[in-house]
Amino acid sequence: MRSLSETPLVRDGKSIILAHDHGLEHGPTAFSEVPERLDPETVFEMATHDAVTGFAVQKGLAETYYPSYEDDVNLLAKLNGTSSLWMGEPYSPQTCSVEYALELGADAVGYTVYPGTNREPEMFEEFRTVQEQARKQDVPVAMWSYPRGQALKEHRKPDVISYATRIALELGADIAKVKYPRSGDAMATAVDAAGDVNVVLSGGSKTSDYEFLSLVETAMNAGASGLAVGRNVWQRDNPERILDALEAVVFDGATADEALPE
Repeated sequence: MRSLSETPLVRDGKSIILAHDHGLEHGPTAFSEVPERLDPETVFEMATHDAVTGFAVQKGLAETYYPSYEDDVNLLAKLNGTSSLWMGEPYSPQTCSVEYALELGADAVGYTVYPGTNREPEMFEEFRTVQEQARKQDVPVAMWSYPRGQALKEHRKPDVISYATRIALELGADIAKVKYPRSGDAMATAVDAAGDVNVVLSGGSKTSDYEFLSLVETAMNAGASGLAVGRNVWQRDNPERILDALEAVVFDGATADEALPE
């Protein structure tokens, strides 16, 4: 099995994954403030930025657009997803196989799991199949580890996020994408719980440049290995500016103040 560090998804042990699965997960309203970004090609162009080590999309976008970008973009194929129209307990069915993702040119695969829902056992079994197929093909697996369900009153509690990273480790993921547990100390605990699994921060809803970069700085200081970000990049008027700044914070250890130009 190849070490994650030997794959294009990381640079110096760190990652900036640009996520663009929002068309399925959130629908066209996710692009209402930047309607030009409804065209996937505009975001594929962003993924050619040197800071981006992986680009996470569903298979339909990969089929249609990736052939034009395969020399400049590392594809992380998202293998499951659901729409915001679904009103039941959180569940994300498989939409693409590992085999087909590799036919599309994927460098890695990603899978969402919702621990704590009443369909947790089903999702764990589905992830097992994906993880074992990926191991046979020697490609890394990123888990979107998002605790949910009726029993969870607060899914960003520190102990819940630490449990989320531990689940990624226990089930064999290479990367755990988790929500921010609201403090650097809690983030450090979540990183410790993950063992050798790389923990990346979910980008979340759009905030100001400085607020976002300060959050990333805190997470990196706590031991995070980068982030998987969507709206905080492609919802901005100047995505290249924020990618330049993220590259400085994640890979060069810059502070938010240092990374933002005057």
